[in-house]
Amino acid sequence: MKKFFAEFKTFIARGNVLDMAVGVVIGGAFSAIVNALVNILLSVCTWAVPGGLKGLVTVLPAANDMQRGMNEAIGLGQSFQASELQNLGYKLAETNYAAQIAENQNYLKENSNLIESAKSTILSKYTLHGTTYTYNLSAVIDWGTFINAIISFLIVAFVLFLIVKTFNKMREAQEKAKAKLKSTIDEKIQSKGAEAASDNQVETEVAE
Repeated sequence: MKKFFAEFKTFIARGNVLDMAVGVVIGGAFSAIVNALVNILLSVCTWAVPGGLKGLVTVLPAANDMQRGMNEAIGLGQSFQASELQNLGYKLAETNYAAQIAENQNYLKENSNLIESAKSTILSKYTLHGTTYTYNLSAVIDWGTFINAIISFLIVAFVLFLIVKTFNKMREAQEKAKAKLKSTIDEKIQSKGAEAASDNQVETEVAE
C-alpha cells in the first residue's frame, strides 16, 4: 500500500501532470471568456430577431401524433408564442374542467389556481426558445446553439493559431541564436588553432 501511494505521489509531482492540470483550469476560464464574447457578438448581430440568438430555431413537421403537441384543438401544437401562454392556460383549464364549468360558469374564476396549474403543466411539456415555446417531443433544429458552437470553435482555433505561431517564432529565434553562438565559438576555436599553428611554425624556424 505504501508503495502504491509513493508511486501515486511521484505521478502527481511530475511536471507534465501539473502543467496539464494548470492547462485544464486555464482552458475552462478561457472557455467562459469565449462564450461570453460569442454571446455578446451574436446578440448584437441578431438583435432584430425575436428572442435573439435563442429564437433561431426550426420546428420540423410532426412525424407522428406524439410530436403534434398537447392539444392542437386549443392551440397547443408543436409551438406557440410566449405571449399566448396565459390564454392557452385558460383554454387548457376549460378543457380539463369542462364538466364543472357546465354546472358553474364561474368555476374557473372561483378557482384561479387551476389556470396557474394548467400553465405549469404546459411549461413542463414545452421549452422556451427566445419568444417561442416548442413541444419537447417535437424535432427542433437549434440554429442558435449551432452558430454559437461554430463561432466559439473559430475563436479558440484562431487564439491557438496565434499561440503556436508565437511559440514557433520564439523557438526559431532561439535556434538561430544557438546556431550563431556555435558558429562564433567554432570561429574562435579555428582562430586560436591557426594562431597556435603559426606560433609553432615561428618557434621551429627560430630553432633552426
